[in-house]
Amino acid sequence: MTARELTVDSEPRVHSAARAMSILLAVAQSDQGLTTKEISERVGIGCRATYHLLRALIAAGMVMRDDRNRYLLGVRVGTLAHGFARQLHLSEQLGPIARAIAHETGETAYVSGWRSGEIAVLAVTRGLSPILAAEGGQGDVGDAHARASGKLLLAYATQGTRETYLSAHKFPCRTPKTIGSRGRLERELEQIRERGYAEDDEEYAPGLCCLAVPLDAGYSPFAVALSAPRDRFVEERERYLATLRRIVGTAPADLLAG
Repeated sequence: MTARELTVDSEPRVHSAARAMSILLAVAQSDQGLTTKEISERVGIGCRATYHLLRALIAAGMVMRDDRNRYLLGVRVGTLAHGFARQLHLSEQLGPIARAIAHETGETAYVSGWRSGEIAVLAVTRGLSPILAAEGGQGDVGDAHARASGKLLLAYATQGTRETYLSAHKFPCRTPKTIGSRGRLERELEQIRERGYAEDDEEYAPGLCCLAVPLDAGYSPFAVALSAPRDRFVEERERYLATLRRIVGTAPADLLAG
């Protein structure tokens, strides 16, 4: 086979693989599965092509169809999940995201995520600005109610996960601005889900402000955040938020691949 023949032949296969992955992600992001029409609308693929790709995914054990004609994740997805847990080196895979944000903004950036029922800082890159905010280090846990990344992860967690965490933790006031009650925190979490990002205005430490956005629209158990001294944060807040959203939006394709 010539190089040209290989290129021509491989392009449709790559396209089909990308479409199949988009279908798999759409099903994974649904609560109770999706119909063929719903999948077609979500991923922007015609119903006929969607049907054929679903058949291939069923044959591979990656999706299944229930008695309501809704497609759910198949049992072999469990192999992917367990493999991900075994192979995941958090600082290596999440570090590029934090480094890209720190490089562009000059501020300290970090990625937090769920680990053994706790919310922990998984990767940190210190910024380059002359004055930096002291947010904490890799491996830090606790005070999720006072951190932008912690509040965001609680907001996007399943109801069961959130209930378990909130029932097992108290809400100490680290500063006068810290949310100190479960009722206030739950109202804040609802607002976070509505606007799609979380903010910490001197709730974790005096003079420190943070922003956090979800990875993969909240379906991933990771939050990407940036911390800065309050004066600079107030001046640059909109730019920081736009940068976080842009870099996190390209992360799966560009940053996490390499």
